[in-house]
Amino acid sequence: MSDTRLDYLILGANGQVGRELERAMQPFGRGLALGRGDCDLAEPGAVAATLARHAPGVVINAAAYTAVDRAESEPELARRINADAVAELAAACAERDIPLVHYSTDYVFAGEGESAYRPDASTAPASVYGQTKREGERAILASGAKALVLRTSWVYAAHGHNFVKTMLRLATTHERLTVIDDQIGAPTWAATIADVTALALHDWRREGWSSEKAGVHHLTAAGATSWHGFATVVFEEAVGLGLLDAARIPTVEPIPSSDYPQPAPRPRNSRLDTSTLQDAFAVRLPDWRDALRSCLRSMQ
Repeated sequence: MSDTRLDYLILGANGQVGRELERAMQPFGRGLALGRGDCDLAEPGAVAATLARHAPGVVINAAAYTAVDRAESEPELARRINADAVAELAAACAERDIPLVHYSTDYVFAGEGESAYRPDASTAPASVYGQTKREGERAILASGAKALVLRTSWVYAAHGHNFVKTMLRLATTHERLTVIDDQIGAPTWAATIADVTALALHDWRREGWSSEKAGVHHLTAAGATSWHGFATVVFEEAVGLGLLDAARIPTVEPIPSSDYPQPAPRPRNSRLDTSTLQDAFAVRLPDWRDALRSCLRSMQ
């Protein structure tokens, strides 16, 4: 065990959310952020050993297998990281009475209809990725750990591999792009996820643990759009901020999902109802366009 107890431990430090958590959690106290090289969830026993070694006050798990299409051909690895390792983590947290924050996804839903899914809505994941993430959720909820599971969607950041970075790159090399317009969701900046997580944990520490605030909540930006609408606004905002030349912006043409087949099925409806999170922790979530503008400003 470490000589000095950590206030928090972040797993998945190299990912989009993990990197933002390192920033957002600094006021929380003494922390440590570990990447895959320090704690590999693919290795059985790794997370339990990590908790025993560092004795954190809270664990934030931002590590996951997120290669949605590759998961269809690597189901065992996806399940190992997204479900089995999460079950081990939750059990270790329950045994040591360590609060746990874990991130999940809109892929746990079938993606039908047009209404926003509430956290207690029935799940019906259609992909291996969604199935394994749902298994991880269930393991946490069954473990008895003090846990907060935050489902999010369409995550992007100023770093890493994501839709915004891809669109900015393609704008410099293509005159025409085709983008899906029949999948609807809320693009969510990784910084928003990290900031809300930090606020929730400050609330927990100030008010004490409350089972009423625990469990599953949804954390996305406000509003919704299609991938086509998202791409269009990325270009509009990037031009306004001087990141792209207006004269070289490609034409963005809408296409249906059927014109862009992928190994893993995507939810057509990824709208998530965030009202329980906002009520429980008294937070207001930004409109997706405002958050996107802030992210792009950070790239200037």
